[in-house]
Amino acid sequence: METFKSFERDLYEVNADTFPDIAYRIFRYQAKENKTYQQYLQYRKIDPTKVSKLEEIPFLPISLYKQYEVVTGSWIPEKIFLSSGTTGSIPSMNRIFSLSLFEERAKRIFEDFFEPVENYHILALLPSYLERGDSSLVYMVNHLIKESGSNHSSFYLHNVEELVSTATLLKGSPKRVMIWGVTYALLDLANRFPFDASHCVLVETGGMKGRGKEMVREEVHQFLHKKLGAKSVFTEYGMTELTSMAYTDSSGIFRCPNTMKVYIRDLYDPFAFFAGGEHGGINVIDLANYATCS
Repeated sequence: METFKSFERDLYEVNADTFPDIAYRIFRYQAKENKTYQQYLQYRKIDPTKVSKLEEIPFLPISLYKQYEVVTGSWIPEKIFLSSGTTGSIPSMNRIFSLSLFEERAKRIFEDFFEPVENYHILALLPSYLERGDSSLVYMVNHLIKESGSNHSSFYLHNVEELVSTATLLKGSPKRVMIWGVTYALLDLANRFPFDASHCVLVETGGMKGRGKEMVREEVHQFLHKKLGAKSVFTEYGMTELTSMAYTDSSGIFRCPNTMKVYIRDLYDPFAFFAGGEHGGINVIDLANYATCS
């Protein structure tokens, strides 16, 4: 897997100037070595040798992760993550070539956006994910919990009152308190157990999961500010099929790591992109997906 080692080295050197070249090299390799992607390109009658610009690289529909094995080359996965989906639906499957890479990216991106993970007590409220046992989000947060080195860092399945008690107890701690929760669970916490969380950093992710009306991100943040007095509320955006993830900044705008680039596409024409400032679907390039599909 010498090619994979080369791509992994690229992850530590990528910047705005080198991103297009690295993405293009990964594309050419995956067009030859990823059978599912190769068949998709053939179906669309796209000749990879004719693709000359970053914007011309075709995006693999995410639905194919539910139907096919999306891997580049041939290797045995160290782990398989499944998407949450809805009851009765077929989940997406993401085969992980290297758990150490997944862990390294999770920690590096977290620390690039926030600060060293050792500076936090991480209290995680991810019930619907935790109950499944095959969630990439749970794996990532569990790794951050371990790396935090705090005896107070832990998952809270349904014992929300204990989480509130622990968060309150830690007020004044030299470490910051981070409450990481699935959106609906944080909203439920704020409704049922409102407490002074002005000293906490809140990170919400995952949406409502069918447990209520979906709210726009600004509404969620405002509600948590109002109910809990939280001064710092962020959103994490990740997908089962991705290795990288993004976080919102203080203005509510998502900031991607240097290994990730997002395009906004027309909802009615999946092959047309907007320059910016428009609502639409998203297409993602994740260079850290070199072993699956970037």
